Order: sequence, then C-alpha cells, then structure tokens
Amino acid sequence: MRILLVEDDPALGSGLLKSLSKKYVVDWVQDGETACHAIFEGNYDLVILDLGLPKVDGLEVLRRTRSKNESSTLILTARDTTEQKVKGLDLGADDYLVKPFELDELFARVRALLRRKGINQKKTLQSGDLILNIETRQVSYKNEPISLTPREFQILHSLMSRPGVVMSIAQLRQQLHGWYDEINSNAVEVHLHNLRKKIPKSLIENVRGMGYKFTLEMDQS
Repeated sequence: MRILLVEDDPALGSGLLKSLSKKYVVDWVQDGETACHAIFEGNYDLVILDLGLPKVDGLEVLRRTRSKNESSTLILTARDTTEQKVKGLDLGADDYLVKPFELDELFARVRALLRRKGINQKKTLQSGDLILNIETRQVSYKNEPISLTPREFQILHSLMSRPGVVMSIAQLRQQLHGWYDEINSNAVEVHLHNLRKKIPKSLIENVRGMGYKFTLEMDQS
C-alpha cells in the first residue's frame, strides 16, 4: 500500500512519516504544487492531505486532481468549520480528521479507507526465500534471520513494496527522512551497499543513472 502524505509542518510531517512508514510505503511532500505532481505521476492508494499548504491550497489540490485521482483522500487540518468540511467532501475527499488528533485514530481511519477500497493489508512481503515481516520488522532468507539496521530495513521495505519500479536516490532519501535530520545521497548509497551484501545482490538492481529497483526472485523448482 502506498500513501502520499501532504503536510507542510516539518515536525508533524516527520513524525507521521516515521509512524506510517512502519506499516506502509509513504512519500512525503510539503506543498500543494508538489502534491499535484505526485498525485498525477504516482499510483497511491491513499492521500493524507493538509489544507493550509504553501504554493497551492489543499482544497485547490483536490480541485485540480479529482478527475484523475483514483486514490482515497483523508483531509488532515485545523480547519474544523462545517463549511470547510463540506467543501472538502464535495471536492472528493473521503474522510476528514481535525488537528490535534490521536495517532490511533489516524491509523484507524487509514485502515477503514483502505478496507473501503478493498485493499488487503499484507503483514509480510516475500520474494522467493526472502521474507520481510512488516509488523515484527524482521527479515529472513532461506529461514535464516538477517540483521538489518532500521534504515536498511526501510530501504528494503520500500523497494520490495514496489517490485520492478525504479526508485531514485532522492525518493529513497525521502523514505529515510524520519530517522535522522539530514540524509545525503552518499549515505543512502552506503545503506544500499551494506544491504546488498546481506541479501542476494541480484534482488536489488542498480539501474544506471536512474536509481534502484527490486527484482522478484524466480522459483527455481
């Protein structure tokens, strides 16, 4: 399941990215203009959308994207008037959560919206003998546990969730944003290098000049 988080508050966005990424693949953008591009170019199951955004307001994001956006939309905002709620829902939003909120309620609403779309939430990702457990955050290959750092796990989770899709270094760096404040491209490359030494190297392919993609392991039987 892929989620687009659109939130311009750095502290809130970073915290939500860290929490949501434990169960889902999450892209985080911080302004409405970038959100429109991401919605048009990405294939998201859910968009969590703040309304008070720079460059393009959240309601305008809904207006611009509703004709091409097939994902569910959860509005996340401090605007709690009935008029604002009605506008958001009329423009295509599926649910509305007012700030401040409890994280448990956010996760409950996310699960409900994904169920409504008929999306089964997997607890594990598997390619041949490589198994990644999303809930326990454990990885094994041929039934042998593999010790990964939190950042290596996050990279592997992101790549395995989108088999065959090339992810750029910038996209992978964004996935790690919640783990520490500044992440440069060299750091991501180091994590990838270490990760590829712990699992069959062929599973993570370096697509020259573009990024990396996860290649499903074929059954040899």
